[in-house]
Amino acid sequence: MHFVHQQSAKAGAIPLLFVHGWPGSFLEVEKILPLLTKPIAGDPSFHVVAPSLPNFAFSEGPSKPGFGLKQYAESMHKIMLALGYDQYVTQGGDWGFKVTRAVGHFYPKHCLASHINLVLAKKPAQNEGHGSSSYTDGEKAGLARTDWFAQEGFGYNLLQSTKPSTIGFALADSPVALLAWIYEKLHDWSDDFPWSDDEILTWVCMYQFARTGPAASARIYHEVQHPRNEAKHAFATGYIPDVKLGVSIFPRDIYVPPVAWAKALGPVVFEGVHTEGGHFAAHEKPGLLAGDLRKMFEKDGGASEVTRKFVT
Repeated sequence: MHFVHQQSAKAGAIPLLFVHGWPGSFLEVEKILPLLTKPIAGDPSFHVVAPSLPNFAFSEGPSKPGFGLKQYAESMHKIMLALGYDQYVTQGGDWGFKVTRAVGHFYPKHCLASHINLVLAKKPAQNEGHGSSSYTDGEKAGLARTDWFAQEGFGYNLLQSTKPSTIGFALADSPVALLAWIYEKLHDWSDDFPWSDDEILTWVCMYQFARTGPAASARIYHEVQHPRNEAKHAFATGYIPDVKLGVSIFPRDIYVPPVAWAKALGPVVFEGVHTEGGHFAAHEKPGLLAGDLRKMFEKDGGASEVTRKFVT
């Protein structure tokens, strides 16, 4: 397993497992790394661990079928234990959402809190006071963005979930196909972010030159979201009671629910709702994401109890 590990010089820093998604990589942590590890008087600081998921970038891949969320969670947890972090917190968006949810589900005595910037929460029942008439303009815009993604942007997901090898041949055979497949998402899923040529090519190269090849990253979709595999991974969008939860919502993400829906995922102790930013929050708006993490774990924050566990 490949991972980035940067410790803070501050005593009592919080071990943080940062999990990337698709079409990202461990590079998503690059901009927030100095923001989270830098000691700031009165604010929490973090020891950051950012692995490459199995089948991504420089990590190896599984050798047989059946590598689902439980196995991804186990591989992440083992990294934290190997580094000496028996207890820690997590942060994730995209696949990082489901993988960190799995970590909390299977290892609640070790994963003390989780922060997510993709909130895959289900709509509450109408009788719970969440009718459309109660939504703010921003929430209505978020739901419209969510509908757009479901209608116009979800095709890649269906293909990778059901026919990963088919699209895999194209991605492995043609660098242009890989570039088009990934750049489309960088463009459509961000908030008018000014991607430079170097950024685009660097992100694409994480797939082109991945240890397991350009096609391997699609396997996670098949293992977790193929219809025959979906039911056993339903816990990821269910209620996880023993892990404190923080959420940040960015308006140009691909799923943008009203923040109140997040209460269906766990005991919410922090909510951050932003007016700018998209799916790649750590890269697009690193200051906002890092700021939310610091607020969640600060002295008077919702997860301050967790922070105190790491103070020596």
